[in-house]
Amino acid sequence: QVQLVESGGGLVQPGGSLRLSCTASGRLFSVYAMGWYRQAPGNQRELVARIFKSDRSADIADSVKGRFTISKNNAMDMVFLQMNGLKSEDTAVYYCHAVSYGAQEDWGQGIQVTVSS
Repeated sequence: QVQLVESGGGLVQPGGSLRLSCTASGRLFSVYAMGWYRQAPGNQRELVARIFKSDRSADIADSVKGRFTISKNNAMDMVFLQMNGLKSEDTAVYYCHAVSYGAQEDWGQGIQVTVSS
């Protein structure tokens, strides 16, 4: 099992930036991808971005492409989401997510991001 802790959320004005961090611990050797999902009130949880350990390739949702960037450190125990040009529709709870070999999935507790003037 992998434990995930998010940080860096908060309130920001439209057009502003935030950087989310996720710190992972536990059975990290089996993790092959980490990423970020978000869930706004009344909506389903959706993938924002994920990055793969093997080649650092990344998937980015079309809704945030060009504004958000995902990155990780070499040890793959920290993953970051740089969010620029934030819009009100980016308001949501953001969850860190890890996938391990054997189809094990782990989630962080979530962190609020609010974009409002």
